[in-house]
Amino acid sequence: QVQLVESGGGLVHPGGSLRLSCVASREIIGWLTMGWYRQTPGKTRELVARLFPSGSTDYVDSVKDRVTISRDTGKNTLYLQMNTLNPEDTAVYYCNVYTAADEFWGQGTQVTVSS
Repeated sequence: QVQLVESGGGLVHPGGSLRLSCVASREIIGWLTMGWYRQTPGKTRELVARLFPSGSTDYVDSVKDRVTISRDTGKNTLYLQMNTLNPEDTAVYYCNVYTAADEFWGQGTQVTVSS
């Protein structure tokens, strides 16, 4: 099993920035995607950004040009740099790793954008 632990969420003013981190308990061999999802009450969890082993990335339209997903292999850590945040970005953000055999989720970290 793999445990994913997110951190970095919090309260930020509109226009501000946050960097979310997701640390894996061990190296994950053969992963297919690593990504960040978010969810607000009463809504379906949605993909925000994901990373492929080739290094290519995929972003939801609402965050393009404001968000960057990256990975530090040596630290088994996935990051999500978020800039120019707005109230619509308020959500619980979840880290996800998908392999051919399994799928792992973190417990989530709350991001609140408010003045």
